Amino acid sequence: MEVLAFGVQADEKPLIEAAFEGHHEVRCVGVFLDADTAAMAAGYEAISTSVNARLDAGVLQTLAVGGTAMIAQRSTGFNNIDLDVAERLGLTVARVSFYSPYSVAEFAWTLAMAVNRRIVRASNRTRDFDFRLDGLMGRDLRGRTVGVVGTGKIGEAFTRIAHGFGMRLLGWDVAPNPACAELGMTYVPKEDLFAESDVISLHVPLLPATRHLIGADALRLMKDDAILVNSSRGGLIDSEALVGELRKGRFTGVGLDVYEAEAGLFFLDKSLEAVDDDTLARLVTFPNVVVTSHQAYYTTDAVAQIVETTVANIDDWAAGRRSENVLVPAAPAP
Repeated sequence: MEVLAFGVQADEKPLIEAAFEGHHEVRCVGVFLDADTAAMAAGYEAISTSVNARLDAGVLQTLAVGGTAMIAQRSTGFNNIDLDVAERLGLTVARVSFYSPYSVAEFAWTLAMAVNRRIVRASNRTRDFDFRLDGLMGRDLRGRTVGVVGTGKIGEAFTRIAHGFGMRLLGWDVAPNPACAELGMTYVPKEDLFAESDVISLHVPLLPATRHLIGADALRLMKDDAILVNSSRGGLIDSEALVGELRKGRFTGVGLDVYEAEAGLFFLDKSLEAVDDDTLARLVTFPNVVVTSHQAYYTTDAVAQIVETTVANIDDWAAGRRSENVLVPAAPAP
């Protein structure tokens, strides 16, 4: 069987081709799956998509009409897929429920340290041979408080690094993680976490209940010199409310690897175009904000796990097997 993989980055392609070898043929394309590109999938029983694909009702209908029966998403998140429509159309949808949590946790700390120690500003200065230290003063993390919002596998990995820094650990989750508690984490109401933490990092999925979890009220509770990091899903933060607080001169730094309107922007070269997203344009102008393009997961270790699981998901579907990765079960391949 030949599989069409959408949204493949140049660095990913050799890993994907190696993982599929001996299982299925794979055709990799750089374009993302959306209403304009869905017709490319005609004749492919199985396709693979990235997190920034748009699988709404119209796209899913086009896929079904073209003969696609299986969608293997190369990510843990699946808020970009209309699962109800997929089920109604008889499409199987699977995701990657687990990959290296260290990739995201380490990158979240990279963002926190970058804004704390003004790394981007310092690097830009030295490129111009400006070696002054004015405006570059950061803070020690040891002894300060970190608030971890979501203490699953990634949140736990983030917490272990914080423990290594010698920080006071606060956590918030629907269910406490015993491993985090053993490290000394105290679980508190999220309002207390926001108010007491010097560093706040988000590691929860995007669900209706967590959309804009960090809104105007939550932001006002945070310390004026707090560091806020989001390497999970952009929709967790109300971006306009965040801009409003930044304009008041608040926060030591904000590190964002995700953005709630990133679809159609992230993973693409927009450097020669006028970007009409005023909120994002404003965010990137603040000297205490670092925005990266959803790259926290992007290590050879994590991507290798993602593509290996994707191949296994397609193998399982073809053989009529079902795993924990299946979001919408449907008929197996004939």
